[in-house]
Amino acid sequence: MRTTRMLAVAAASVVALALTGCGGGSDEAGKIPTAADGTTSTGTGTDTAAGGSGKDEVAAYVEARRAWVKCLRENGVDAPDPDANGQVDFGDNTALKKNPAFLTASEKCSPLSPPVPKEIERRMAPKLTPEQIKTQFAFAECMQKNGAPDFPDPEPDGNVYGDIQWDSTTAAAKQASRTCAPIIGDPVEQGPGKG
Repeated sequence: MRTTRMLAVAAASVVALALTGCGGGSDEAGKIPTAADGTTSTGTGTDTAAGGSGKDEVAAYVEARRAWVKCLRENGVDAPDPDANGQVDFGDNTALKKNPAFLTASEKCSPLSPPVPKEIERRMAPKLTPEQIKTQFAFAECMQKNGAPDFPDPEPDGNVYGDIQWDSTTAAAKQASRTCAPIIGDPVEQGPGKG
């Protein structure tokens, strides 16, 4: 379990930690949409790589986030305005997660909070060193060759954007996780020793 979680985090190059968890829909109800939450999104919207306008996508996202903040305020939450990237800094997430008023408002307003567009993910992604980029590609290649052919390829900057979906539940994928874990510095969990 620990290895699978670490692999997903490594594959995403900690993008999830840099973004607010602001996917819409009932499956996001009760989650705190801040960087410390560590949630990810589906990355829908106009993709700049597909010829769309990243500025249009960001502008639409920021407007939607403003509507979401307005809804939170109308439901008793003192929410700050979103920044130029649509990010909302709530401060102390621990207290917020225990606040019934926030949880109720968050659930009620969640349909107004759109998924984080890929352009925002790109803007907020960590800048990886050439060595880190090489590691991300080596890890993905190892996973794909050792039983997880659907493991996502990183983009040229070493990060993975959008919805990260691969089947980590198969025996082959679990074996690939154990085989490739040392590449990202996650020691392979050892069973009990013989004695």
